[in-house]
Amino acid sequence: MTLEVHPLIGIGEVRQGEDIASVLIPALQTIRPVDGDVLVVTHKIVSKAEGAVVPIEGEEEAFKQQVVEDLATAIVRRRGPLIIAETAHGFICANAGVDRSNADPGTLVLLPEDPDRSAHRIRMKLRPKLGLDLPVIISDTFGRPWRKGLTDVAIGVSGLLPILDLVGTEDWTGYRLDATEVAVADELASAADLVMGKAAGIPAALIRGYEGPRGEGRGSDLIRPVGEDLFR
Repeated sequence: MTLEVHPLIGIGEVRQGEDIASVLIPALQTIRPVDGDVLVVTHKIVSKAEGAVVPIEGEEEAFKQQVVEDLATAIVRRRGPLIIAETAHGFICANAGVDRSNADPGTLVLLPEDPDRSAHRIRMKLRPKLGLDLPVIISDTFGRPWRKGLTDVAIGVSGLLPILDLVGTEDWTGYRLDATEVAVADELASAADLVMGKAAGIPAALIRGYEGPRGEGRGSDLIRPVGEDLFR
């Protein structure tokens, strides 16, 4: 299997009320999507289009911390100004996903209210425009508790099974796999980030060559239930 990752160039700044599908169409048409492609979109442009942005009031750091605490359903850890919080979506991430990077001056960008719904809406609007069913992943950047560095993960999914379940299959040696579930939506989100970058102003990418199963999966399928969490 050969995987290609194509950045979507020339999208520009996205404003509240804009239709993300319409914004993406010109860039997508230069690449000419085909059946089997997967679209990855950073949450920032989705949040901006949906109005998940708040103006900063007063002292910036104190205001951000208050917004984080208001949005968090639980505070998992604190270290200085950093808060590891659980969001209403079930994500556990730094500062409840509240971010100042790639935001207009004087504003904070929040996570979309329902990333799965947002991904599905983009997919449904693109389908008649492109003449094909293009799975959509909405991505965000997460840290990892036991490894340095950040990586992009899928927080919203439509048209794709986000987990490849290999339980019961055999590896090339004939060994039976009893617990292997691959977070393919996260892997695709991370691959897309390699061509988007953190400061390049490229908020979407098209992945070609992924041969995993399609389906009506959701990003929420990737959230580990509390009962399976060994660390809380």
